[in-house]
Amino acid sequence: MSQPPRTALAAPLVVAAVLRMVLWAAVLLRTGPAALAGGDTASYLEPGRNLLLHGVFRTAGLPEIGRPPGYPLFLALTSVAGLELAALLQVALSVLNVWLVARLARSAGLSERGVRCAAWLMALEPVACIYSVRLLSETLFCAVLLASMERMACFLRSRSLQTLAGSGVSLAAAVLVRPAAYYLPGVWAVGLFFWGWRSRSLHRLQKLPLSLQQGLGATMLDLPIESRRRLTWKAPAVLLLATLPLLAAWQLRNWFETGFGGFSSIAIRNAYFYSAAEAQAQADGVSFAQQQRVFGYPDEAAYLRSHPEQAGWSEAARLRFLQSEGRRILAAHWESAVRTQLEGSAVVAFSPCAAELLEMLGYNTTPAPARVPARVVDQGPLRAAVSILHSDPLRATVMALFEAGLLGYYLLAARGAMRVRLSGAVKALLIGTALYFLVISGGVQAVARFRMPVMPLVCVLAGAGLASRGQQTPIEIA
Repeated sequence: MSQPPRTALAAPLVVAAVLRMVLWAAVLLRTGPAALAGGDTASYLEPGRNLLLHGVFRTAGLPEIGRPPGYPLFLALTSVAGLELAALLQVALSVLNVWLVARLARSAGLSERGVRCAAWLMALEPVACIYSVRLLSETLFCAVLLASMERMACFLRSRSLQTLAGSGVSLAAAVLVRPAAYYLPGVWAVGLFFWGWRSRSLHRLQKLPLSLQQGLGATMLDLPIESRRRLTWKAPAVLLLATLPLLAAWQLRNWFETGFGGFSSIAIRNAYFYSAAEAQAQADGVSFAQQQRVFGYPDEAAYLRSHPEQAGWSEAARLRFLQSEGRRILAAHWESAVRTQLEGSAVVAFSPCAAELLEMLGYNTTPAPARVPARVVDQGPLRAAVSILHSDPLRATVMALFEAGLLGYYLLAARGAMRVRLSGAVKALLIGTALYFLVISGGVQAVARFRMPVMPLVCVLAGAGLASRGQQTPIEIA
């Protein structure tokens, strides 16, 4: 495949930089530096600064086990001269993500036109643009994840185990930025096993016409059968060996510091205070917010009022209680839990992110108790949308425009997946990883920003779909 000239990506990179810097300036002028910080920014900043200045990863004097060190350290380093500079450097990182999307598209096998289209789509993508100036972990997470996926796509085409190892190290770094990717190494390893196993069984297809072989996904027929057998177990092993030791090292740190052997306590707290609380609320016929208060949300004082017997417990003991109690409630109401998780996945996939933009620019007019996700949980998506239309026409208008654009991205991605004959393994990597993040990010706490790692992958497929416009028949990608 011919490489696109370096200047081919200059225009989308410049436009991406201009859009993000205009938003950065507009937020500072209208609402001030405080608007650059999200609700979770402080929880990253304190342990990061303690690690940078004192060499200990602590919050309020206690070992930090909720946040892994990736983004806290990045934020501590970039915010030395203030939050404004940190946000500006994150804007630069967001522009880098546009370039990484182009590299992933190129490694996936897209044409020169498809690579440019993918870069343009990422440059204009609203969630990536909005959260480039919000000091949260998504932008850094996407950068490291895209680097890992680009190496993985290269491996699927070159079968180089060294390239695969690089993908695994980058994937471990992504998990250390955001724990949502914690199970992704295992998912990819299973996928690699079946990729190798399926390729071994395809050696009988070598006598068929080449076009039929490609249509059936015979991606490794050029390798000897012995090489395919070795890749069946070597590829998953190399990925896991490059990934798991780094994750295990962090879990050992947590164990030695607190007695908690998990990777991050946030998943346990979310499962109890969000997923289990919603399942119990539906069973008892009360509101989600009421059930959260019964469980002891949102702070330690409220928690101890609900669980006074735990006043002398260690944090690890409390986490073990939350984990076991959360699992018990979810198992007892598993149908409700699955439904809520999938509804949250739909919120992540289709929420337009307009409310976040208006709030950053100082146009928020909706009373705080009525904001999403609580409104969506209690009223349902349709009633919540109608309520917003009546109470806040400006927000409803911007939401409609953003939603139309989002649906356009999805339609182009569907066209790319169906009409462009990408390698079956590469297509599975893109679609499977996107679905992983949609499913794992669902539930009651679902918001639009959780879609951030999905949209670069949508942009790659949508770039293929956009580049295929005017083609009467499916086009081949090497």
